[in-house]
Amino acid sequence: MVANGPEPGKKYYSVAEANATLPLVRAIVRDIAELARDLHERQERLERVRPNDRKLRNEAYQEEVDRVLAEIERDRGRMREFAGELAQLGIEMKDPYVGLIDFPCWMGNREVYLCWRLGEADVGFWHELEAGFAGRQKINSESRIQSPDAGRVQSPER
Repeated sequence: MVANGPEPGKKYYSVAEANATLPLVRAIVRDIAELARDLHERQERLERVRPNDRKLRNEAYQEEVDRVLAEIERDRGRMREFAGELAQLGIEMKDPYVGLIDFPCWMGNREVYLCWRLGEADVGFWHELEAGFAGRQKINSESRIQSPDAGRVQSPER
């Protein structure tokens, strides 16, 4: 938690700003979620078919394993690039498999997160920094979400 106010230089989102970024964010998060699931499945499949005894591995088999490992590493690099795109926007990836992200936000006198998950129409939840997904609360007219730059309370568009 930020004790003395918003952290200088850090991006804090209002509900309107977070929702305005959703077309771009949705595309990035969709790519991340698809790639995360695909990488996980390929890694599991590779572990199941990989013999434990090195003597059982022939040259052709090893070439195929090396090719798959190279593809996995390439896609891990793509995953880091996608996560970097979100980080440049000031958005935190929380769960790549389900597409769960948090937007830093200022509420009352403290930092919180606006929370969004792939498949949701808009940003409609928030939670305390330490609460995580389980602590999500619906944004309503009593939610005191502020823009630290403007210093005024903004009503969520709900």
